[in-house]
Amino acid sequence: MTTARMRTFSSAFLDDLAIRAAATPRRRLNHNLHTANEYPCHRLFNALQADTYVQPHCHADPSKDETVVLLRGKLGLIEFTPDGQVVATQIIRPGMVVDIPHGTFHGWCCLEDDSVFFEAKAGPYAPLTPEERANFAPPEGDPRVPEYLAWLKQLCRTAE
Repeated sequence: MTTARMRTFSSAFLDDLAIRAAATPRRRLNHNLHTANEYPCHRLFNALQADTYVQPHCHADPSKDETVVLLRGKLGLIEFTPDGQVVATQIIRPGMVVDIPHGTFHGWCCLEDDSVFFEAKAGPYAPLTPEERANFAPPEGDPRVPEYLAWLKQLCRTAE
């Protein structure tokens, strides 16, 4: 029998996570509920600020479908073809659930500070391979990121 205790996560926890995310250089922060290499399911909270950049990507591994539930804030979701053509855009609001099949190129843009989502996908953690990173989008830290991020946000706002 396990000795682990049940845990609850309050609005104050989400507030604190968002504050800590705002203080990081990447302007986002996750809080894992799983241990480092726990298998089969990783569960985590992710807090984002509106100026963070998440390079579009996919998860090629057939076990890496990704499910996200937005708890607060507002996100833009963009689906791409492997060569970077926009397939769809959508605004994600609190309470909405997104299920992203493996192999689907997608990007997130945070449209409201202190946005927080809950994510679940198969473990263990594996860094994205070069093939999973969208070569049509600038990598994190590239000087083209601000212009690209503004374009992504504009795409999503037109979906509203």
